[in-house]
Amino acid sequence: MTGRETPWVERFPGLSRLAQETKDLLLSKSSIVEVPSGTVIFGPGKSPENMLFLLEGTVRVQQVSDTGREIVLYRIHSGESCVLTTACLLAYEDYAAEGIAETAVRAVAVPRKVFDDLVGQSKAFRDFVFAAFSKRITDLFLMVDEVAFQRMDVRLGQRLLALADAAGAIATTHQKLSIELGTAREVVSRQLQEFQRRGWVQQSRGKVRICDRRALENLVEHHG
Repeated sequence: MTGRETPWVERFPGLSRLAQETKDLLLSKSSIVEVPSGTVIFGPGKSPENMLFLLEGTVRVQQVSDTGREIVLYRIHSGESCVLTTACLLAYEDYAAEGIAETAVRAVAVPRKVFDDLVGQSKAFRDFVFAAFSKRITDLFLMVDEVAFQRMDVRLGQRLLALADAAGAIATTHQKLSIELGTAREVVSRQLQEFQRRGWVQQSRGKVRICDRRALENLVEHHG
């Protein structure tokens, strides 16, 4: 990192409020890691050695059941820390899910010992860790509620709207969408066919395009 660059701690609101001494410790003990798209950054049975702070890119955190069914738990974006890693560090447990780089990723790795020392010694650092933790737990409760109680057409509509680019295009497959929603590929295929029949989406190989955004938004607003 050159002197011209803003120190990475300033890019995380909670860390930018730390005492300068604590910031200096984080900067001196951390390292920058870069991984290409598609890399499995962590996985079940592995023990975290570092706390991760994402500078660039997106990481998808997903869980795989004993039967092989997958579901996306959440995504980590630039300016966020990985709370699953935080939880494992705090509890001295192995990962129970996997983190996959959806894009090329640049992150900061803070060693476990530095993390442990700061959690014990710095109230401001503890506040940062638990604020991020509580927000993600709330997100996960919302996801459980969604999976357990919401209709599949509404959930698919929500996910298509969230994943679409400015032109309404989503580069995805039925299989990938089924992982997003934690359901069978056949269920997603049937629902997409129904959306297409209504003129809401158009499907092509490896892509779904939203043709009637307002119709999907109405579905989500009135039944979500």
